[in-house]
Amino acid sequence: MKKIYILPILMCFFFSNCEKVVDIDVPSIQPKLIVDASFEVLFDETPVTANTVVKLRLSADYFEETIPTVTNATVFLTDLSNNTIVNFSDGNADGNYEPLNPFIPADNVDYELTIIYDNETYKGIATKVKSTPFTKVEQGDKTLFSGNETELKIDFKDPANIENYYLFNLSNNLFLSVEDRFFDGSDYNFSYFYDEDDLEVPATVEIKMSGITKEYFTYFRVLVDQSGQNAGGPFETVPSSLLGNMINTTNESNFPLGYFHISETDTFTISLVKKD
Repeated sequence: MKKIYILPILMCFFFSNCEKVVDIDVPSIQPKLIVDASFEVLFDETPVTANTVVKLRLSADYFEETIPTVTNATVFLTDLSNNTIVNFSDGNADGNYEPLNPFIPADNVDYELTIIYDNETYKGIATKVKSTPFTKVEQGDKTLFSGNETELKIDFKDPANIENYYLFNLSNNLFLSVEDRFFDGSDYNFSYFYDEDDLEVPATVEIKMSGITKEYFTYFRVLVDQSGQNAGGPFETVPSSLLGNMINTTNESNFPLGYFHISETDTFTISLVKKD
């Protein structure tokens, strides 16, 4: 019986002595400004309202657990049709800048976002992208692989003869981007399946559908592929090589990360229940 126990003991001793701790020196990088300025015009509400928050963060080293906020920037928006200025302020000192007065982006107007931070000026231009409202949103009965998924069925009417791109925010930092290449001008419907890791049902969720540009569509797909879903939001972990539409006009080499975009957005709130 002794031989049965000697071999595992000797093997443990052998492998424990072969272990070697390797220290990996991960170089520290100069923090870059991250801009999350995804404005949403809730066009299907009465009255029309808008979410126009500019979120400013700094990139952090790989092993950092927190994302630094930027609370000392100057932020304003310029209506390029008449040079009207909309000033923003970080009233809560949390890196989220909001307009001092209520502001709803108009149709067919170019807006220039200006951010002055650390003696450098960043600029980007966006025009509101039209969208379409939900036709129907309901819970379905189908499942996928495990049998425990929850189906969300979404219907909408795509405008004809226009190249449209959409971004769906399905809550819990779950995003889906869609282009109308194969359903232009049609009534379109699809199903999204929440698994148990995505969402604990029963739950009440608010989903959003936003019209986006082709450039933002491409940017967002790469962003989600590299950052992943459920990572605290896609702009929390912007890859260092992924450039948006903001430009550092003071120092091109110190380019910012993130995007400035204005979308028409429709929202829908639904209560999901557990299916037997």
